Amino acid sequence: MAYSPRILLIGASGQVGWELQRTLAGLGTVIAASLEGKYGPTVDLMNQTALEKLVCDSAPDAVVNAAAYTAVDKAETDHFSAQRINADAVGELGFLLAARGVPIIHYSTDFVFSGTSNRPYIETDTPAPLNVYGATKFAGEQALLTSGANALILRTSWVYGLRGANFLLTMLRLFRERDVLRVVDDQIGAPTWSRMLAELTALVLQRVLHNEINLAQAGRIYHLTGGGQVSWCGFAQTILAASGFQSTIIPIPSSEYPAPAQRPLYSVLDNTHFETTFGLAMPAWQYSLAQCLEDLPK
Repeated sequence: MAYSPRILLIGASGQVGWELQRTLAGLGTVIAASLEGKYGPTVDLMNQTALEKLVCDSAPDAVVNAAAYTAVDKAETDHFSAQRINADAVGELGFLLAARGVPIIHYSTDFVFSGTSNRPYIETDTPAPLNVYGATKFAGEQALLTSGANALILRTSWVYGLRGANFLLTMLRLFRERDVLRVVDDQIGAPTWSRMLAELTALVLQRVLHNEINLAQAGRIYHLTGGGQVSWCGFAQTILAASGFQSTIIPIPSSEYPAPAQRPLYSVLDNTHFETTFGLAMPAWQYSLAQCLEDLPK
């Protein structure tokens, strides 16, 4: 019988985790853990003992951590939970896996940067997060890298899909409810389809499992987003044009849409390191969006 690696997927019920259940299935046996326990084991990252038990019980050959505290504004007043899930638990997971020699792929964010750059950020640029969410995600990166684990970190941005809570689904709902929408036009980033992210993660993990990439030589942090860049307003206008709704979108500056957490004005990530290392080219965000919208009920 052929060897089938055991892959522990943490955060299986999230928009990326749900897609990962499918893309990782071709690589081995997927143990799909989540807070709800809907697809497999239950795990609460607020509980260190529960995390240790999950790793022990699942005996994985590789881990993909798609779990995170992503409520950016709420994190400003719930620093404890954001720090625990995005940083402390990630470091603990790293130590557990380092002791077992198990590799891990972990996701981070464009929000680790300040947004003051005039060019796409590369992996070696110095992080300077503006909000608690970004600070805790950066702390999670550092904790994982210092844990001794064989870790690979994928920084991504503006993740959307047809599940969960994201900008695409919010816009489609608002188009049904309102004739006029005001959308921020001075924050620039790269929309990333959750399915594309999951598919490319599976390709990377396959290389890791087959020892085709030396993380110590190639670098352990990669940027992985949709190709190109756009403002939130431009993203909304593209969604509107493809959806068939008749709403009017008015561009506004961030100052007219105050939020508890400050956002970077420019957080485009440069994918070159990922593309050259793995021989893959990121599709333009417009192309991925069109593919995603094909799955909408007609």
